Amino acid sequence: MKRSIKISLILLLLTNNSFGQGIPTQIDSLVNVALKDSPELGISVGVIANQQEYYRAYGTLNKKSQVKINQNSIFEIASITKIITANLIAIAAIEKKLVITDYIDNYLPQAYVLQKNLRNKISIADLASHQSGLPDLNFRKLIELNSQQPIDNINGDTLVRMINDCSQLIDHGNYRYSTMGFVLLGQILEQVHGKSYDEIVREYLLTPLQLTNTITKDMKLPNLTAGYNPSGGEQEFFHWNITAPAGLIKSSAADMILYLKAVLDRESTIGKAAILTEKIRYSKDGRTLGLGVNILSEESNTRYLKSGDSMGQSSIICYNREKSWGVIILLNHRNSKVRESLLNEIYEVVLK
Repeated sequence: MKRSIKISLILLLLTNNSFGQGIPTQIDSLVNVALKDSPELGISVGVIANQQEYYRAYGTLNKKSQVKINQNSIFEIASITKIITANLIAIAAIEKKLVITDYIDNYLPQAYVLQKNLRNKISIADLASHQSGLPDLNFRKLIELNSQQPIDNINGDTLVRMINDCSQLIDHGNYRYSTMGFVLLGQILEQVHGKSYDEIVREYLLTPLQLTNTITKDMKLPNLTAGYNPSGGEQEFFHWNITAPAGLIKSSAADMILYLKAVLDRESTIGKAAILTEKIRYSKDGRTLGLGVNILSEESNTRYLKSGDSMGQSSIICYNREKSWGVIILLNHRNSKVRESLLNEIYEVVLK
């Protein structure tokens, strides 16, 4: 309750003075509220608005370091990787390497053999909008087996058995968040490109946008942040391995702003693909999804967003195409409550 009162007061103060304050000052004021309750947090924020970029950073790379976090510090973006995988799927569609409405049967690696009653039912769009009905990875069980690297217990044979043994799509056409769906999308990308997911990410994202602080494999860079679980214990970055398309990428606020600028550019390859992902693929019970992206609309104000949580970090990305703004928030602790609160406050005070 005390936190809600403090937030309400600072929102009122900042809103009344928003024309007299710069965006960095506003963000500082909002983050400082969060840091009073969670002083251990390391946070990196990037905003693009009015054709300007703004960065604010707080804390150090890890609890033992004196090196301060900045816009180039690298965090796990975790499931924000999914919005990138969906964008790569849309690029492949634009390049006519696949059709988003096609069924997945002929796009999957040969090891996958869907049971007869499941054939010609699941589309690529179903995978990307979390409505395939296929079984998913049981992260709770995987974490119990290996809390630092739960994905290490998953390999190609595991995935093939899960899909081939599936005899019924119990909720096809209904929303159920799915890591498996994006793993399969990554394998579809590998099939149509004849390249690894890592190579595809580098060709279409890292190289053209010159994302120098975005990584897929190298975990020894000096500007890596540490991750901490909700109890404050140190948490390793996930390896992801075969499940890479669902959560592999690590990046910085500056690089994610470069990505957002490309997304907001209607003439760029990534921008054209993003527009395709924004087409509504699922809308039911108050939830609206594009391909890999959540859609929130109020009157004429539409926001596209995706959050990410690993065991040790939390993040969120959000943008508004009509008003040409975007924001990335990266935390070095798993704390979805602070992440959501900060996004809402920055939206209400700075961007709305």
